Amino acid sequence: MNKVYPDAASALAGIVKDGQTIAVGGFGLCGIPEALILALRNSGVKELTAISNNAGVDGFGLGQLLTTRQIKKMIASYVGENKEFERQYLAGELELEFTPQGTLAEKLRAGGAGIPAFFTKTGVGTLVAEGKEIREFDGAKYVMERSLVADVSLVKAYKADRSGNLVFNKTARNFNPNVAMAGKITVVEVEQLVEVGEIDPDQVHTPGIFVHRIVVNANPEKRIEQRTVRPAE
Repeated sequence: MNKVYPDAASALAGIVKDGQTIAVGGFGLCGIPEALILALRNSGVKELTAISNNAGVDGFGLGQLLTTRQIKKMIASYVGENKEFERQYLAGELELEFTPQGTLAEKLRAGGAGIPAFFTKTGVGTLVAEGKEIREFDGAKYVMERSLVADVSLVKAYKADRSGNLVFNKTARNFNPNVAMAGKITVVEVEQLVEVGEIDPDQVHTPGIFVHRIVVNANPEKRIEQRTVRPAE
């Protein structure tokens, strides 16, 4: 099975549709699949539910799809860097399912592992727990959270072989492995593509069984979300 596609547009062709749930890796602008997000915007699909830690920034990352009004609902844990996100939400134009960050990661991991729900202390006694089952274990209360499975997952990895075995680069690993697991179809954008056998099995972060399509973007822009420098001495 050839998993490698010539460009991001062809990698999404035939699998993205209106009304789907799309999970997207990354944390801020670190480890986001830039080319795949742009191709998703250019595809024109709409009424999307997007699962991601955040929605990028205005005009970049998932922020592009907010500008074009292709996202109807966000399932996210952080929204503080995107003014258009704030405007749409406060105006009632965008649905938001606000989820604690660790819970969001576990919801994706559990979905990929075939676990339909789990219990966590996080959110008990807050708005997060409203309408959800609360159960007591060993004298402590826990809230039940349903796992997440996406129709399509968009992932950024540093390196892949042609079978889809993935290696992530340092903190760009963030949500990407869980997002890769949670997709019914997972498309991965990589900087390096190597032959099968060139990645030491002990170095594989996500096995190729979770990966369906691969596209190479050797020179991503990799914007810096918040540039911080030391004062000149």
